[in-house]
Amino acid sequence: MTTILTINPGSTSTKVGLFDNDTALFTEKVAHAADKLAFYEGLSEQLPYRRDCILEALGAHDVDLAKIDAFVGRGGGLLPVDGGTYAVNSTMLSHAMKAANGVIHPANLGSQLAHEFALFADPSHPRPAFVVNPPDTDELCDCARMTGIKGVYRHVHLHALNLKETAIRHAASLGRQYEECNFVVCHVGGGTSVSAHRKGKMVDGNDIVGGEGPMTPTRCGAMPVVEILDLIEEGRSVKEVRKMCMKTGGFTDLLGTSDAMAVQQRAELGDAEAKRAWDAMLYQVCKEIGAMACVLGGEVDGIVLGGGMVHSNELVDRIIANCGWIAPVTAYPGEFELEAMAAGALRVLKGEEVAKEYTGIPVWQGF
Repeated sequence: MTTILTINPGSTSTKVGLFDNDTALFTEKVAHAADKLAFYEGLSEQLPYRRDCILEALGAHDVDLAKIDAFVGRGGGLLPVDGGTYAVNSTMLSHAMKAANGVIHPANLGSQLAHEFALFADPSHPRPAFVVNPPDTDELCDCARMTGIKGVYRHVHLHALNLKETAIRHAASLGRQYEECNFVVCHVGGGTSVSAHRKGKMVDGNDIVGGEGPMTPTRCGAMPVVEILDLIEEGRSVKEVRKMCMKTGGFTDLLGTSDAMAVQQRAELGDAEAKRAWDAMLYQVCKEIGAMACVLGGEVDGIVLGGGMVHSNELVDRIIANCGWIAPVTAYPGEFELEAMAAGALRVLKGEEVAKEYTGIPVWQGF
């Protein structure tokens, strides 16, 4: 029996899961009071409060931390890395605390919480702590990095954890290894990632932090640069425009709501504005899928869909209608993030993989 605790911090809650090998013993969404979180100025200052909330939840399940073999946190705040499972070290903790990649996100707390629990379980013999395929996973091919401005290169932030786990599971359903397949893999939710996976490497995808890709319920998606410059010249602040890339764009700006299912229902009931926004979002997702199929030279073993919005049958049907000619489309509604973290740690604990070292040196440093 190998017991693994997984920790996935979100904006107002932290998802935790206890696994025996790859079987979930339980999962729980631990809520955090908004007024408590607002009390802390910096993200890392929330750590003791979140830790204590999680400890209380674990206590309700009679979890003995001393009997847990490994702790896994959602990665975040790191400089670009190759995909895989990384042992938490002092460099990683330092980078997560200061958001070395410039992105302030609750995921940055993942490695810190895993480290805290590993020490808490047995201070004299700390358990191993890991992160798996953090959002800063960067396996881009050279052509995907280039832009038309000298010295400016593309970097990606994607739902790497769920994208890779969904691809691994889909490959297994085909009786194959992930490293043998070419997939276009999408995570469609509050943020949408569309990525090309060639033989186990995520060689291209949209930067969900940088404003690339389809619009989403809270993100503006790709925009012409000159239009953004016009907004700034008209008086919008750079800070305000940045927020449109992550929090206040998409349906939120167009329709005043980030509830995608509500937008779909409005569209179905004849709301022209909602239908136009819904149709445009699906159009953009399909366009990105086509682009990633071209990255793979048309050799696509499957189009794989994950994320919360994939619960919408209408969304899946629309993607099948528009992209099914490229390759078979398979939907895995929701996410496998807790399962993916447990699976990554388990591969290391079983000796199937060697845990990688986070050096703080970007995986790509220029041509």
